[in-house]
Amino acid sequence: MDPQTQFCPNEGCVARGQVGQGNIRVHSWHEHRYRCRRCGTTFAATTGTPFYRLQTAAETVTLVVTLLAHGCPLQAIVAAFGMDERTVAAWQAKAGTHCQHVHEHLVQQGGQGALELQHVQADELWVKVVGAKVWMAMAMAVPSRLWLGGAVSAQCDGRLIATLVGLVRAAAGHAWGKSSHLLVCVDGLASYVTAFGRAFRLPVRTGQVGRPRLVLPDGFLLGQVVKQYAKRHVTGVVHRAVCGTATAIIAHLAATHGGTVINTAYIERLNATFRQHLVPLVRRGRALARTTTVLTAGMYLVGGAYNLCWYHDSLRQAAPPGAPTRWTERTPARAAGLTGHRWTMAELLHYQVPLPAWVAPKRRGHPPKRVLPLTLPSMPPPAVAAA
Repeated sequence: MDPQTQFCPNEGCVARGQVGQGNIRVHSWHEHRYRCRRCGTTFAATTGTPFYRLQTAAETVTLVVTLLAHGCPLQAIVAAFGMDERTVAAWQAKAGTHCQHVHEHLVQQGGQGALELQHVQADELWVKVVGAKVWMAMAMAVPSRLWLGGAVSAQCDGRLIATLVGLVRAAAGHAWGKSSHLLVCVDGLASYVTAFGRAFRLPVRTGQVGRPRLVLPDGFLLGQVVKQYAKRHVTGVVHRAVCGTATAIIAHLAATHGGTVINTAYIERLNATFRQHLVPLVRRGRALARTTTVLTAGMYLVGGAYNLCWYHDSLRQAAPPGAPTRWTERTPARAAGLTGHRWTMAELLHYQVPLPAWVAPKRRGHPPKRVLPLTLPSMPPPAVAAA
């Protein structure tokens, strides 16, 4: 137990989320609890992790979650470890929710992301659940192969696409400006054009009174791949430049090593990776998800492992001279500059997302009047009665 690596999880504490302030002390070595000297709150060492209030050893939970992230069916884990199916499902839900919080903290940085995306591809796929069919939309940054997030909805409509585009915009954050360049490649769904156009507009300041006009900067490029079908077979493909010229899009594709024509090949390959590692996405399978909540938890579990724990062959670099290996392997998060090394599954599950810094609430209303001390009027001394 190291108090220097812990922070206070109490939302009402003025030192919440701050590490190395000297306010954390060991409260109980036997129960693995800490205490904050500022607010007096005691908390467990597993607070903010999927291991919180679990009676099973952390190594066993990590092993089971690793198998789930690699596509092992839940029924196989139940048969191999002799556990209850509801227990394994609860672990998967907790791990997925935790990976979602880690994703929001690292990739989106609390809505203030600052990633140079350069080239983004987005796509959607339908998933069978018990008694219904839902849609899952995901996006990725092509240069770093970083998974930017996903959304699940019962309908493939503008609301689903707007939610996905909001995740992409949050990852770009304040790094997106007039001097930035971004290429977006999507399929023929018209909702992508509307959602990306609204999310990446910037205000034009003219100095006049009123709301500034919102326009797309010249560095924003959008291309579509429209597939033509006949009897459920692709008969033709049309490459369309929606924002920008075809020449500018081809030049940006060459600069980001994203191909020679407008395509969605990288996000479609990512869809295949998710289908391989997430059991409910397997085609013609019987291990269906029961709710969209379970599907979302599994999506973020696989996405967190993909970004932080798994090496990507296309991201490896030549090792420097004298190195013991020929190549330097990298994960998408390391290629994007979010981490400096490959995380293990145990490191991902033990990572505690810090709370935002405490901000003093603003005083509302008029300031209180100064109360003057109460002084009694001076009284003449009592007269002494004559004898």
